[in-house]
Amino acid sequence: MSAIWYECKVKYRKTDDIGSQKVTTEPYLVDAISYTEAESRINEEMKAYVSEEFKITNIKVANYAEIHPFENADRWFKSKVSLIAFDEESGKERKTNMYLLVQANDVKEAYDNTVAVMKNTMGDYTIPAISESPIMDVFPYFSGEEEELEQLERFNSLKASRPDLVVAGETEENFIEAETE
Repeated sequence: MSAIWYECKVKYRKTDDIGSQKVTTEPYLVDAISYTEAESRINEEMKAYVSEEFKITNIKVANYAEIHPFENADRWFKSKVSLIAFDEESGKERKTNMYLLVQANDVKEAYDNTVAVMKNTMGDYTIPAISESPIMDVFPYFSGEEEELEQLERFNSLKASRPDLVVAGETEENFIEAETE
């Protein structure tokens, strides 16, 4: 069963770096099977992060085909990938768009991460657009079964890792290691 991602906007009082408080609304992603479950899950997840009251202002189905966390990255980018197929009947190329949410530190790294994710794709594709996403955090669903606990730990460790200085040429090796694990 493929994941359905819900974008949940949460409004709460946030303290900034200088200590002043302001009300902010931020989007989060949760993996759920219904709007009701998405609301329940975002309430549960936000209780761990926000000590004061918060309000869920909007829930909608997100159009992400896949979510890919990467180590040492702290922002999320929306990558538009156009899959190219040849239509035998009309004799023309047909493009089908899908959107990936990829974790990276900048647009170039998001492009590199998208290419790494698409590396084993059999068909042709292009990446016509990459933009920074306003998504603050991603909360995948795991049933609690033992094999999924490893996935959860891997996902959370990738998501929580902080950026390190990357030496030129080291990036490609990191992708290969991450995919083989």
